[in-house]
This record gives sequence, structure tokens and C-alpha cells, in this order.
Amino acid sequence: MSTSSLAPYACHAARSRGRLVDESPSLTRSAFQRDRDRIIHAGAFRKLQYKTQVFVYHEGDYYRTRLTHSLEVAQIARSVARALQLDEDLAEAIALAHDLGHTPFGHAGEDALKAAMEPHGGFDHNEQTFRVVTQLEERYPSFDGLNLTWESLEGLAKHNGPVSRPRPTIAEFDAQWFLELDGHASAEAQVAALADDIAYVNHDLDDGLRAGLFSVEECRTLPLVGEVFVRVEQTYPGVEQARQIHAAVRELIGVMVDDLLRESRKRLAEDKPASVDELRQAGRPLIAFSAEVQEKLRPVRKFQFARMYRHYRVNRLTSKARRVLRQLFDIYLAEPNLLPDEWRLEVESAQSQSTQARVVADYVAGMTDRYALESHEKLFNPYLRL
Repeated sequence: MSTSSLAPYACHAARSRGRLVDESPSLTRSAFQRDRDRIIHAGAFRKLQYKTQVFVYHEGDYYRTRLTHSLEVAQIARSVARALQLDEDLAEAIALAHDLGHTPFGHAGEDALKAAMEPHGGFDHNEQTFRVVTQLEERYPSFDGLNLTWESLEGLAKHNGPVSRPRPTIAEFDAQWFLELDGHASAEAQVAALADDIAYVNHDLDDGLRAGLFSVEECRTLPLVGEVFVRVEQTYPGVEQARQIHAAVRELIGVMVDDLLRESRKRLAEDKPASVDELRQAGRPLIAFSAEVQEKLRPVRKFQFARMYRHYRVNRLTSKARRVLRQLFDIYLAEPNLLPDEWRLEVESAQSQSTQARVVADYVAGMTDRYALESHEKLFNPYLRL
């Protein structure tokens, strides 16, 4: 989308607040396109291919991983941004980066590191994403991290809304480069956050049905979801169930996107922000679902939590995952000589135990599911030849 066709409250790449470390502009890409490309080429992004969304990677090749989820979020974010005359590249960049800080084994892995890091400042995957893009990626000679634009970093720091109590990494960066944490993020970042909601609600339903954790009959009882499933079955009678499920998920995404666009246009028309700064200082998010859809989504999320995220088959995997990551963390902290040399040296040069623990948490959080399992096997199986 050309700059001239962007809404007045959209972010404009040519007016970006720039990068912490100044760089010459690209001759072929906008600042936000460059951010997106750096994220795609990051090592942390490639690792998402082997990080759990709900199912551990070896449970089946067809289930979504953090990588496929991030790509689906980016596609939805880009489509919504285009419809609202926002900068598609910025929305896509934030969507692609939003899960870079996730641990192996999804939320089970995060729970394990939260418990392990409780005496050392805690652990949060959103903060870890910020650490990845500002510190942990080491690819460029002139800076650590990816040196993303202010707008991308702001979006990652507060895409879920104003931040009153920032985590240490974000607070330290904010002291260096003010991110206006007390205000809302740009419309592009708000779009990315809700695209994430649309993607996981729909695709977790798809994966849960495919895995047999619940049935289409149960989905018919849910608000919003049930209406769509019934409508699809009436439209395509006699069609095999797998095709009906795909059609229902596709239509449900469309229903949620259409509602998001209607409500957002309504709010934007009411508040009339004349600039992105006015949008940031609005007293509410201006990109949102309607109250009706938000209310209908509550029992859907409750159903998914009970029937999918807490299904006994998933519980068995997450229980194992928590033990694996906690044991890896504990042994690496107690015996840093087991770490690769560059990580060992960083632990040994740390000035406090909490700093040592943070280095170990960074290392463990950056593992893929497969590498975490292999590392655990090598360290704890006495019969395995090293």
C-alpha cells in the first residue's frame, strides 16, 4: 500500500522514529520491511519450526508449531491492516516476532522456567521476545539484537495494551529509549495482537478436532463456533467431515475478521484520531472486537482450556516437558561446565547468581523441543554413550 493511501493514524515508515543504533536507510525496502526481513532471517525465528504450539513436534507432522502459528497470525494481521489502511509491513513484522521468546514445549516450558526463575526476577515469554530482538540475536557487527525500529519495539512491548509495571528488560530499554509504555500501541500492533487471538482460537479448534480431543458435536454447542458449524453443514450436506471442518474454520476466521473490522471502524470514526500519536493516547484500544463477539468468545476459550489445553493426553506431555526443562535448568546452573563454551563463559563471568540464572534461562528458552529432549537424554540417561 502506498504512503498516500494510508490512514492519518497509521504508522508511516518514512516518518519512523528510527533505530537505537543509527543505520543508513535501505535503497529497496522501507524501514518496516527491513524489520520484517530481519525477523524472518533471525535464528530465533527458524527455531519456531520445532517449538510446540499445543502438541510436541513429534506428536504429528500436521499439527501447528510456533512457526506455522506465527505465519498464520502474520497473514491475518496483514489482511486486516490493509483493510484499515494501516502499514501492512509493520503489522506483519510485529506478528512474526510476537512469539520469538517462547520456550520449548509451549506454556508448559514457560511454567517450568517461571518456577525456576522465581528467585531471580521471574520469566515471561513477552519479555523474552524483547530480549531476543534487543540482546540475544548476535548476527550484526555493530549491535546486539536486530536493531528494529522504535515502532516495532513499541509494538512488541505493549501490543496487549499499556504497560504499568514493565518487566526488567523492557524497563531498562525504556530508560535508554523512551517507549511511552503508559499509552496504547500503534493500530498496527493492536491488529497483530488480535490477529493472534483469531489464529489461535480457530487453529487450536482445528488441531483439537484433528487430534480427537473433542468432537464436532461438542463444537455445535458453543456460541459463535456452533453457529458457523451448523451453517456449513447446511450449506454442504453430505460432504465428508474433514472438509466441513476446514470450511467451518475458514468461515469462522472470516466472521471474526469482519467483526473486528466493523468494530474498529466504528471506534475510529467515534474518536477520529488525526495521527498515530493521538491514537496511542486514546483512553481505549481503537482496534477491537465488538462486545457481542467478546462475550461469545469467553465460553469458547473456556472450552478450549478444559478440553484441549488440560486434556489428559496434553497434560501427560506438559508434565514431562516441565520436568525436562526444570532439570535442564537446574543442572546447567549447578554445573555450567556442561554448557557450550560461549554460554559457560558468560555464566562464569556473571557477577551474581541471578545473572547466572538469567543466562541459563536464555539458553534453555532458546532450545527447540527436539534439542531439549536430546540434551536431557544425553545428561540424564546413564546408558547413553556421549
